[in-house]
Amino acid sequence: MTPFGEKLRALRAERGISLGEMAEAIGVTPTYLSALEHGRRGQPNWVFVQRVIHFFNIIWDDAEELQRLADVSHPRVTVDTAGLDPRATLFANRLARRIGELDGATLDELLKTIEPKKPR
Repeated sequence: MTPFGEKLRALRAERGISLGEMAEAIGVTPTYLSALEHGRRGQPNWVFVQRVIHFFNIIWDDAEELQRLADVSHPRVTVDTAGLDPRATLFANRLARRIGELDGATLDELLKTIEPKKPR
């Protein structure tokens, strides 16, 4: 599941909307919507995200957050380490091989390490 897919599923659950109802309302198939939620489809495009925002009547910060989640939700990532420190290539390759073995706590630690610091 991708961050966008997780949020989409949570929004549907909060409002008691079935996959089929939402798919019909925004003009996609239930199969596509399910695949998107489960991370078996590529990153959603801007038009699709706008349909979701309008469907759920999401405004301001929540709409921006949904778009941000879509932007970081490509389930098949390519990392180009050409020209970088050799340790970057080593890290990317090890991560690619072992990411499925990492538990939630470890993922949270890695995310904290690489997230940009927020200004105070």
